[in-house]
Amino acid sequence: MKIEQLFKRLDEVYPELVELRRDLHMYPELSFQEINTPRKIADYLNELGLEVKTEVGGRGVVGILTGGKPGKTVALRADFDALPIQDEKSVEYKSRVPGVMHACGHDIHTAALLGVARVLSEVREMIEGNIVFIHQFAEEKVPGGAKLMIEDGCLEGVDVIYGAHVWSTEPIGTVGIGEGPMMAALDSFEIVVNGKGGHGATPHLTVDSLVVGSQLVLNLQQIVSRRVDPLKPAVVTVGTFTSGEAFNIIPDTAKITGTVRSFDESVRALIEESIEQIVDSTCAGAGASAKFNYTRGYPAVCNNPEETKRVENAAENLFGKNNVKELAPIMAGEDFSYYLQKIPGNFFFVGGGNPEIQAIYPHHHPKFNVDERSILLIGQLFISLVCNYLSQEKAKPIREEGIYLNS
Repeated sequence: MKIEQLFKRLDEVYPELVELRRDLHMYPELSFQEINTPRKIADYLNELGLEVKTEVGGRGVVGILTGGKPGKTVALRADFDALPIQDEKSVEYKSRVPGVMHACGHDIHTAALLGVARVLSEVREMIEGNIVFIHQFAEEKVPGGAKLMIEDGCLEGVDVIYGAHVWSTEPIGTVGIGEGPMMAALDSFEIVVNGKGGHGATPHLTVDSLVVGSQLVLNLQQIVSRRVDPLKPAVVTVGTFTSGEAFNIIPDTAKITGTVRSFDESVRALIEESIEQIVDSTCAGAGASAKFNYTRGYPAVCNNPEETKRVENAAENLFGKNNVKELAPIMAGEDFSYYLQKIPGNFFFVGGGNPEIQAIYPHHHPKFNVDERSILLIGQLFISLVCNYLSQEKAKPIREEGIYLNS
């Protein structure tokens, strides 16, 4: 079967995929609390006659398609957890779960991957190799589902992996790619300053934890500007600072939390060490003490050069060279990085922005939405990559303008 026929079939099942996506959008589930979502995914994959594994790493689902001929094994990954955000969109499929919504496009990813599974399962006897459909839980919350699913064997026998992320800040019909480091390592820290509280009128009898905490916030800003090589990107951000409950009382404690983003492992280690040094010296100088906790989250997403080129070629053949662009690395984190530490692969971005339907808001925004045709674009790229990797068949443009969208 020619790849054009696979795309035509994907187009035919597109309405079903939109319905799936909207169902997921209406009934989102938070990281590590996913119950109904993985059940729906497993039921769908079972109907396709795939080998299905549930509770992989905890709440993950893996579908295995064994081709009719021997060959290599390709994995495709989609995440399915939501965020603790109130949905403020005015659409019929807005979240019906108070305070929870799909504000990052994971419902789009899931629908696209299920569509690919349906299309390819119908031609399994013609496939030279195997395809593993990884439906991952808890991408949004450290330690993340990827690490746990890998530890539970989801990559056993897999030669290469691809992942896609719909991107609301890029227009529908476009693809963003990048070689090497693409998304940053994601760490967090917590500092609890212990001083000596007292009356606001007698500060000389206290050790003011609030003042010490304020000094820490300022001192931490010098790490990136004065300790990190300016040619190596890094971020140290203080996100919360809480201390005190009354206007005339000097508090005993102050609590500071924040995040660190980096690409280089040596920079990552330097920042962790620097924060600890600054906490110790600042507190010691004021007669206070502190408890410091640094949590390493996801490592940096680092795309394999060969697989990046494969994605680039496939995307240009499908959507036109002008609609494929190299994206600069971003400081957001993604636990797809764990897969890339194990095997070659690529994580790419598919545009979903469309002002005509108010799909203009950034990820994690209460009004976040994307053009649902991004389901087709992700699906087409996944199918093209599978065909290319397993048989070296080159993807070809489906229409003269090079963009294949459901009309």
